[in-house]
Amino acid sequence: MRRFAAGATRAVCLLAVLAAVGLLPWLSGRDPALTVLRARSAEQEPTEEALSAVRRDLGLDAGPLSLLGDWAAGLVRGDLGTSWVSGTEILPSVLSGLQVSLGLMAAALTVAVLLAVALVAPVLVRGRGSAGAFAAMAAAVPEFLLATVALLVCGVWLGWLPTSGWQGPEYMVLPALALGVPAGGLLGRLVADALPAVLDERWVELWRGAGVSRTRIAAAALRRVVPPLVPQFGMVAVGLTGGAVAVEAVFAVPGIGRTALGAAKSQDLPLLQGSVLALLALGLVTGALAALVRRRLLGPALRDAGLALPPPRPVRAHPAIPVALAAVLLTAIGWGLLRDPYAVDTTARLASPSWANPLGTDGLGRDVLARLGHGAAATVGTAAAVCLLSLLAGLALGFLPGVAAGAADIANALPPVIVGILVAAAAGPGTGGAALAVALISWPPLAAHAAALVQEVRASAFLTAQRAIGAPPPWILTRHVLPSVAAPVARHALLRLPGIALALASLGFLGLGAQPPAPEWGLLLDESRAYIERAPWAALAPAVALALLAGLAVSGAAYAQGRAAKGPTGRTVRKETARVARGAAVGA
Repeated sequence: MRRFAAGATRAVCLLAVLAAVGLLPWLSGRDPALTVLRARSAEQEPTEEALSAVRRDLGLDAGPLSLLGDWAAGLVRGDLGTSWVSGTEILPSVLSGLQVSLGLMAAALTVAVLLAVALVAPVLVRGRGSAGAFAAMAAAVPEFLLATVALLVCGVWLGWLPTSGWQGPEYMVLPALALGVPAGGLLGRLVADALPAVLDERWVELWRGAGVSRTRIAAAALRRVVPPLVPQFGMVAVGLTGGAVAVEAVFAVPGIGRTALGAAKSQDLPLLQGSVLALLALGLVTGALAALVRRRLLGPALRDAGLALPPPRPVRAHPAIPVALAAVLLTAIGWGLLRDPYAVDTTARLASPSWANPLGTDGLGRDVLARLGHGAAATVGTAAAVCLLSLLAGLALGFLPGVAAGAADIANALPPVIVGILVAAAAGPGTGGAALAVALISWPPLAAHAAALVQEVRASAFLTAQRAIGAPPPWILTRHVLPSVAAPVARHALLRLPGIALALASLGFLGLGAQPPAPEWGLLLDESRAYIERAPWAALAPAVALALLAGLAVSGAAYAQGRAAKGPTGRTVRKETARVARGAAVGA
C-alpha cells in the first residue's frame, strides 16, 4: 500500500511539474503577446490590434488548456516550438546546449571521482580515519562561489587559464574544477566516513587471518560500501545540473543551464520550456539510473531488504571552531549594520579599503561593509523563514511516509536553481520567489528524519502501555509522539540553516532572487563581477562571508554530530524517564 501511495504521489507531482512548465506563458502573469511584440519590434506601439495579431499567430487566443494540449502534442512529436525572440526552432538550441552541458558534467564527474579517490585512499591504506575537514569544506562550498574565486585567482590574477567561452579543452578546466570539487568532496566524504565501520566488521578480521591480500579486502570493502550510497551519488549528479547553471553563467559557457537562465530573463518562454524540460529529464534519468545501479549491485537476494551500513564513526569538532566563525561573521555584520548601505558617493567609486571604508566601496561608491552587514538580514533572515516552512512541512509529511516518499523523489530531482528559474518566470525575480523555490525542495531530508522517528516512537514499549490502558490517540500523538519527533527534527532544520542561506545566495547571484539595490550577499557577488579586476575586494567581501557561512555549517554539523554520539547524559535520561512516567500516570 505504501509503495502504491508513493508511486501515485510521484506520478502526480511529475505531472504537476510538467503542467507548470507547459503553462508558463499563462503562469507568468504577463501578456505573452506583449513580450513577443517587443522582441520582434521594440519600436512598434503595443496596440490592441497588434497584440491580437500576435496572439492569433502564436495560438494564445485558444486558452491555457488548449495551449497545454498543443505543447504536450508537440513533445510527443519531438517538436518544442519556436523561439519568441529569435524565431528559430527550439529543439536544435536545446540539443546544442545539452551537448555542451553533458561534456562539462562529464569533465566535472572525472574531477569528482579523482578527488574522491584521493580522499578515500588513505582510509583504505590505514584502515581508519575519515575524509577530514578538507572534504567537508569542499562539499559545503557552493559552485558559484568556487567558480568566482577560481575566475579571480586563476584567470584574472595569475592568468593561467581562459575565463570565458568554450573554444577548446583549456576552457573546460576552471568550470570543471568549480563543479567537480564540491561533488568530489561529498563523494569522498560519504565513502571515507563509511569505510572505517565496514573495516571493523567481523568478516574483515577473518579474511585477514586467512591471509587474504589487502587489495582484495579493500575491493570487497568498497563493494560493501557503495550500494547503500548509490542514491546519494545520484543526488550528487543531480546537483551538478543545478550547479552547472551558475558555473556556465560565470564562465559564459553556452550550455543548457545558461540557455535556460537567459530565456528566463528575456521571457523567451518556449525556449525556457525546452531548457527546463531538458534539465528535468537529466535529473530524473540520473535518479532512475542510480536506482537501477543499486539494484544490480545488491543482487536479487538483497533487493527487497536492502543493505544497511553500520553507523559511521562520529566526526568530532571542537566547539571553539563554530564559535570563532560565528564571532567573525557577527562582528562584520554588527559593524556593517551601523553604516548606511544605500549612501552613494560617486567620487569614491571602487575605493580601496581604508579606515573610512574598511572593505572598500563598490561601483557606485557605496560602502561594501555596510551592504555586507545589512545583507545578512536579507540572506540569513529569509533563510530562517524558509527553514521554518521546511520544518513544518517535514513534520507534517513525516506522518505520511508513503505520500512523502513519492513527492521527495521529484523534489530531489529538481535543484534549487531550476525551481528558481520556474518561479522567476511565473512570478518574476525577487526575494519571495527565491524563498518559495528553496522551500519547495528543502523539506525531503526533514520529512525522512521525521518519518524514521515517528516509526521508532510508535514502536516503543511505553506507547504500547499507553494504548493498553486506553489512552486516546490524540493524547498519544500530542503528548508523546509529536514532542519526541519535533525536537530532533527542529535541531536538524537548524543545522540546515546555513545551507539554505547559501542556496538563496546562489539564486541572488543568478539574478533570480533579491533585486538591486537590495544588499543581498549573492547579489553583491554578482554585481562585483563587472569590475572584479579593478576592485577585487568588492567581490572578496561577500565571497569570504559566504565561505565563513559554509564553514559554520560544516563545523556546527560536526560538533552537533559529536555531541549526539556521546549519548544522553544521566540527567537527560532521568528527565526523559520522569516525563514518560508522568505521561503514563496522566494517561491512566
